[in-house]
Amino acid sequence: MARVVDMPKLSPTMEEGQIVTWHKKEGEFVEVDELLAEVETDKATMEFRSFDRGTLLKILAPPGSMVRLGEPVAVIGNAGESADEFLGKGTTAAVRAEAPVTTPAPPPAPPPAAAAARVADRVAPAQAVTAPPQVVAAPATTHDIVGSSIGPDGRVKASPYVRKLARERGIDLRRMSGSGTFGRIVARDLSTAPTALPALSTTTTTAAPAPSRTGRRESTVKPLSMMRRTIARRLTESKQQVPHFYLTIDVDAEPLVDLRSRFNTEVGRKISFNDLVVKAVAVAIARAPEVNAQFTAEALVYHGRIDISVAVAVDDGLVTPVVRDADQKSLLQISAEIQALSLRARDRKLSVEEMTGGTFSISNLGMHGIDEFAAVINPPEGAILAVGAIRSEPVVKNDTVVPGKRMKLTLSCDHRVVDGAVGAKFLAELRKVLEQPLQILAL
Repeated sequence: MARVVDMPKLSPTMEEGQIVTWHKKEGEFVEVDELLAEVETDKATMEFRSFDRGTLLKILAPPGSMVRLGEPVAVIGNAGESADEFLGKGTTAAVRAEAPVTTPAPPPAPPPAAAAARVADRVAPAQAVTAPPQVVAAPATTHDIVGSSIGPDGRVKASPYVRKLARERGIDLRRMSGSGTFGRIVARDLSTAPTALPALSTTTTTAAPAPSRTGRRESTVKPLSMMRRTIARRLTESKQQVPHFYLTIDVDAEPLVDLRSRFNTEVGRKISFNDLVVKAVAVAIARAPEVNAQFTAEALVYHGRIDISVAVAVDDGLVTPVVRDADQKSLLQISAEIQALSLRARDRKLSVEEMTGGTFSISNLGMHGIDEFAAVINPPEGAILAVGAIRSEPVVKNDTVVPGKRMKLTLSCDHRVVDGAVGAKFLAELRKVLEQPLQILAL
């Protein structure tokens, strides 16, 4: 019996997903747990595996579709079985957020000349606008528009994501035909579509001609990815809802530099300063566990585990893979794990388990030459440490000015759970470990 395959929840914070590619074609047989498609979520590009066994009768959400949780994406059943009864669901899967069918159809798009005139009126209301004589095409009929791209209610079959792209590019969707299921317009159709409205710079007026823009670079509009949408939402919520305060220390990094140099030479295994900092933070948290906490509406949660989220920059944003039980792992184990997690992060192949459940975060911009910064807390964690570059500068030792190495660290704290004294205690312990780093190797 044919059955609908809905969009599953592929990450804890996922609300919708974008189909990247289908690994099965219509008519192909699918086993349980076999890879059906890849879906871009708010965290990464995740594998969408089948919960059913049977023939893929119909794909309802083509690549590029934005689909909310629980919306239908495909139909699976027995070979030769009809999927017609489910097609109505598929035609609205990517556009469910639009107004209901009873909403009156929007008025037809104005002719290009009229639209250009209105744009000119807004830009220079005091100037008279004279458009050159032009032939205005007759309104498109159903046959002109290709009826399959216009629903029975007169609305264009396109997802909110495609509508947004069309608005940004000045494309009139009502004059397009779609290549998706039942004529739906999908993102790839926009790449070959002509713009419907003339650009602002092409509007002619009776005023003096605008200065030449020869050689001036145009702006680029980049639609928000799922990851960037989530980063924007979560960090905005963090700054609005979490009362941040900041504590900064400047540590003597020369012992750390010497230890790393000796370790890489004598042991023959390359470790980074970030590896050393992660291990040092784990040791400091074990000594000042009050900082390893989170706030909830009912209670303060003090974690027994030390799972450190390490910020990794990727092409379209930032992800935070988690090093589990960092206090119980050796420096070499931590180094190897961070390298593996970072590689998978940049390939967008991290699993949900590898990106969630951290208790404390570290963000290191020292390798980019940033001396000092304050990071935004990654909820529901209670604190995040921002690590700056190791600087060469004169320092005073035994009343004598000598060359030295310094490094600034800034702790961002959620004041609901981490008080100033708690944060200061943690930083004091962290300073001891970093300035006497042989402790890192012994634990």
